[in-house]
Amino acid sequence: MVKQRQEIEEQYQWDLSTIFSTDQAWEEELTALTGDLSQAEQYAGHLLDSAESLLTATELMLDLSRRLEKLYVYAHMKNDQDTREAKYQEYYAKSMTLYSQFEQAFSFYDPEFLTIREEQYQDFLQENEQLVLYKHYFDKILQEKQHVLSQREEELLAGAGEIFGAAGETFSILDNADIIFPLVRNERGEEVQLTHGNFISLMESTNRQVRQETYEAMYRIYEQFQHTYAKTLQTNVKVQNYRAKVRNYSSAREAALAANFVPESVYDNLVSAVNRHLPLLHRYIALRAKILGIQDLRMYDMYTPLSDTDYKFSYEEALAKSEETLSVLGEDYLNRVKKAFSERWIDVYENQGKRSGAYSGGSYDTNAFMLLNWQDTLDNLFTLVHETGHSMHSSYTRETQPYVYGDYSIFLAEIASTTNENILTEKLLAEVEDDHTRFAILNHFLDGFRGTVFRQTQFAEFEHAIHQADQAGEVLTSDYLNQLYAELNEKYYGLKKEENQPIQFEWARIPHFYYNYYVFQYSTGFAAASALAEKIVHGSQEDRDKYIDYLKAGRSDYPLEIMKKAGVDMEDEAYLDAAFAVFERRLDEFEALVEKLGRN
Repeated sequence: MVKQRQEIEEQYQWDLSTIFSTDQAWEEELTALTGDLSQAEQYAGHLLDSAESLLTATELMLDLSRRLEKLYVYAHMKNDQDTREAKYQEYYAKSMTLYSQFEQAFSFYDPEFLTIREEQYQDFLQENEQLVLYKHYFDKILQEKQHVLSQREEELLAGAGEIFGAAGETFSILDNADIIFPLVRNERGEEVQLTHGNFISLMESTNRQVRQETYEAMYRIYEQFQHTYAKTLQTNVKVQNYRAKVRNYSSAREAALAANFVPESVYDNLVSAVNRHLPLLHRYIALRAKILGIQDLRMYDMYTPLSDTDYKFSYEEALAKSEETLSVLGEDYLNRVKKAFSERWIDVYENQGKRSGAYSGGSYDTNAFMLLNWQDTLDNLFTLVHETGHSMHSSYTRETQPYVYGDYSIFLAEIASTTNENILTEKLLAEVEDDHTRFAILNHFLDGFRGTVFRQTQFAEFEHAIHQADQAGEVLTSDYLNQLYAELNEKYYGLKKEENQPIQFEWARIPHFYYNYYVFQYSTGFAAASALAEKIVHGSQEDRDKYIDYLKAGRSDYPLEIMKKAGVDMEDEAYLDAAFAVFERRLDEFEALVEKLGRN
């Protein structure tokens, strides 16, 4: 059975007391910050009275935002460590309410700033040199001029922020706290509680009956609640389409990508490139069936490793291997990794009520914490280096940049994490000569590429399709979502939807569909990371220095410009083709090993 949180040893729990020493301290800051928001009122209508006024109001807004982020992070992580605790559900709700109040308090800022004349703008920058720090920040606002509304309209939208986020929160509570999955049998024939945390490890079983039972048990629950999940997802899509419409964007996708100054062509190029290379995925799926000796391959056969090599890592072994692998990035990077591993930045093991999956979090004034649900698998080693990549990105950015540029765009977020994954793959392949172990590593890489580039692009196609459908007046019923998802799944995997009926409900369990066009960035990020890892492992010190500069850049420049400086042009499809070339090269080696080892 999954442990209760109090049964987990302290050393394996993150130390959130470094954010607020006690819950009372958090509550006191909540009260203080709520009161301090009233300071914004004196600047409403007076933002552009003088350069001094603009500077003071800007610094007040950023200072309050900085405090709010810290408050939110504590509540968010306390809630995630056990989503059943009413106290932290309340903390999280209060922090979200305060976010709405903050947005309302400063709803005057953008509309007023956008009335500035070019001459006045230049004069202000000359009059007060402290404003120069915020020039890139101001320039980004000016680029959004046609999408910013009147102050009253901005106030109304800000006030509805909590309501707009309700669909995603409802999904999260239903999926993590209320839904209880049935008991299933593991490989030893023991009854175990099926959870989000152990689903993949059960699906990796070499016993096909275990895989099938687990798969069908999971999706029976989603089938049972499909209409509720459809309603939460439809509501979320409507919110994004509504926001885009009122802000004068042609679509929710345009609005979402504009936030990162990424043209929609980057998204379309990804989908186009992946669709062109689907024959590679079909080739790998056919090889998987051949190795497993299965004539009737099903979706529940997708996760079981093809290797019978016992290539596992305990958590402590994974820490050591991660440090060894990431040392290629230099002594400073490695020291930061060791600090994260030794100073309780990581919440390691699954417990009852804990949020599923893994992430890196924190704010400008906190550690870059990581949430895991550790299992002793090769996949979890990759998860550890992935989340460590995020946390090191955060560490470098926060230390190097002022608060105004002290985080990074979502578009850049997945690149640092997947670069670490690619470096790990390179290292393992470089040091392992044994054919059976190489087989296991290549199997992991190919499955990881399938899960990141192909699968996340499948998600991206689905996400864009449902937003377009809603925009066209289509009702997103569970029947509509099931059919669309089943057809996409068949296109990607080449497996008939009629023979894989449970997969039609998979959309219901994907939290990222509530993240507003996030998933495509896993794919673009992995492809860009493939190029960067090649430079880091096989290139020059200059290549490694450029990579560290990317980690330090934060929001000090536009995302695509930051990547160009790092050595990857993401508006050119060449980086995608290069990633597929790596996949094909490793698939070729894998096929050769299959023949050599007589695995067919």
